[in-house]
Amino acid sequence: MTEDAPRLNAFPIFMRAQGRTVVVIGDGDEALAKARLLAQSSALLRVVTARPTPALLSWIEANDAEHVRAPYAPDQIEGAVMVFAATGIEALDHRISNDARAAGIPVNAVDRPDLCDFFTPAIVNRAPLAIAIGTEGAGPVLAQIVRARIDRLLSPSLGPLATLANTFRDAAERLLPKGSPRRRFWNEFFTGAPARALEAGNAASARQAATELLARSTATRGHVALVGAGPGAEDLLTLRAQRLLMDADAIVFDALVPDAVVAMGRRDAERLPVGKRKGCHSKSQAEINALLIDLGNSGKRVVRLKSGDPLVFGRAGEEMAALRDAGVSYEVVPGVTAAFAAAADFELPLTLRGVSSSMVFTTGHDLKGGTLPDWASLAISGATVAVYMGRSVAADVAARLIDAGLPSDTAVAVVENASLPTRRRFHGTLADLPSLESRADLTGPVMTVIGDAVAGANFEHSTPLAAHRQVAPAEHQGTDA
Repeated sequence: MTEDAPRLNAFPIFMRAQGRTVVVIGDGDEALAKARLLAQSSALLRVVTARPTPALLSWIEANDAEHVRAPYAPDQIEGAVMVFAATGIEALDHRISNDARAAGIPVNAVDRPDLCDFFTPAIVNRAPLAIAIGTEGAGPVLAQIVRARIDRLLSPSLGPLATLANTFRDAAERLLPKGSPRRRFWNEFFTGAPARALEAGNAASARQAATELLARSTATRGHVALVGAGPGAEDLLTLRAQRLLMDADAIVFDALVPDAVVAMGRRDAERLPVGKRKGCHSKSQAEINALLIDLGNSGKRVVRLKSGDPLVFGRAGEEMAALRDAGVSYEVVPGVTAAFAAAADFELPLTLRGVSSSMVFTTGHDLKGGTLPDWASLAISGATVAVYMGRSVAADVAARLIDAGLPSDTAVAVVENASLPTRRRFHGTLADLPSLESRADLTGPVMTVIGDAVAGANFEHSTPLAAHRQVAPAEHQGTDA
């Protein structure tokens, strides 16, 4: 927790009340409200009131609460686990609070926060599931508003579902080992077929579905999800990716995946960095394949986090083939690829009616060979080209495309750290592109977009590439002097 994070002055807990006495002292509406609230529990309720209002008296009789029809006296709270002072008389509430504290009994005085040991929450009741909302007495109306919103979100079937879960608890603990197998069972129990059956009002089907789920869970094998981590910003992660991260036993991630994205996984998940950055591979692809297979065969749920989209220059094909050959189940979860994030940073239309109707995803290293790749002809005919990992070969990319016939004044957009607050944007033409190679200050991943559609981007917050190209000779000349 950071030093400037807000801290609670009242710590929320759930106190056991079954079969234990709770005392409410008061004659009117406030006492009635507290009595109604406490009636949602299995506590033994004692109401102390010498002159109850007709509504309070009627409620006491209808709900079989203990009624002490007498003025308040200290012996009336003996043996209680909680006391509520709701008399509306400050001096009397103060006296009740002092007596309760002297007896070691937590006390709540209605509308008198300074006399309270605890505060009464607004409750969403799906017994045995309960959600308590508190404001430390600062805003009871706000707590009620939040309670109403949560109440609308939660199905009434959650209570019966929790009750059904309790009947399977012993069997699950006996048959399923601690950790991921047991956690996966309960996750599927509360979100899968048993929950859907109870939502439909079919208790028998819910029990049958839970029984079948438990049987399947005893033979559960591992599973690997190849997940796109997106271009860097954690809020661009898909909902499916986030769900899988929260269910993962192990997270295997590349160097370009930010810590903030990895941190979205379960805190007790095993975290395994595998490098895979240009010039710095902590593990070979074969070693990564073997690691995924070992984790899957050991029964673990694995998330293989890849920067961007796993199917775009992520070598997912090799990993899928290895998992298939080993008989380990897997799935692929798409992510936002860097080209789309770069385009969004520039408000750049990757396709533009009447200008560009096709796209090419490539790496600059495709142009290192002796022949021009087939996609180059698409670039010349007007396609938008997104170049991944192209900074170190920017000069070669530009030269080869210009030699092939692409005009040197074709628009170019460059983004370092696309989607992140640290992003830097540059714009220029194909003739300016070689200046990227001398930019030692560009340490993050660089995405280059080339094509006529780029001219429609918003360059308001970007820096001209030509500025660096023009400054470099002057700096060099000054050094020689």
